[in-house]
Amino acid sequence: MTRPASFDPKPFRDFEQSGWNATAQKYNAHFGHLTPGFSAALLDAAGVQQGTRVLDIATGPGYVAGAAAQRGAEAIGVDFAPNMVIEARKLHPRVTFQEGDAENLPFPDSSFDAVVISFGMLHVSRPEVVLAEVRRVLRPSGRLAFTVWANPQTAAAGLGILLRAVETHGTTDVGLPAGPPLFRFSDHQETRRVLLEAGFVDPQVTDLPYTWILPSPEALLQAFSEAGVRAGELLRLQTPAALEAIKAFVHSEVTAYEQGGAIRLPMGTNYDG
Repeated sequence: MTRPASFDPKPFRDFEQSGWNATAQKYNAHFGHLTPGFSAALLDAAGVQQGTRVLDIATGPGYVAGAAAQRGAEAIGVDFAPNMVIEARKLHPRVTFQEGDAENLPFPDSSFDAVVISFGMLHVSRPEVVLAEVRRVLRPSGRLAFTVWANPQTAAAGLGILLRAVETHGTTDVGLPAGPPLFRFSDHQETRRVLLEAGFVDPQVTDLPYTWILPSPEALLQAFSEAGVRAGELLRLQTPAALEAIKAFVHSEVTAYEQGGAIRLPMGTNYDG
């Protein structure tokens, strides 16, 4: 499940960086009630408490770094999208944020007690390089924890609906730059293998159920269209007819999850620590 040696990581990296720069101001409005819900479990898995020096890689709007600081930890958040760093500083003015590439972290060896990555492993060109950098900046007794979306056909229903809609009524072959498989780390066995090969000891992979509450069926597609990168571009590159069919499919599927005037979608994760 790894990329061949000839894989050029730059186009995918540039695509992701440009995309997150473009969506930075919209992310919190669409996903601010979803991804922060995993922060506590992520920090617990990394052993983050008062006094812990923790690095939050691919910090985005800084949700996890902000939660770590509330615990009394010494938190630093890094992101390769400058506009995301700006948004993080607005939301968490007392936390340190800076630009930084997960594949070339701007910190000395053995700088941190813990490293956390909230969904960032989905957006890097070379996960093995990132893990090597994490090992470098961690102290010998340090801990890593990261979250990824779980299987979209079961635990992460929102993503499953979106993908089925595109596969049924559109196309996934729209010329996006080649990148790592989106659900590579949804596979527990693959995750353990990669972590062990990177030198981590006794990795634990845990499923974490979660319910994403949305105000309407349209909100799912709107969130990914306006604040997603790979998903957003995938939708934008469909033909007008295909996009209308995709919208109708998503509306029909999502409506089945309506309870009490709101949509309650399963959006579980795997977290690894």
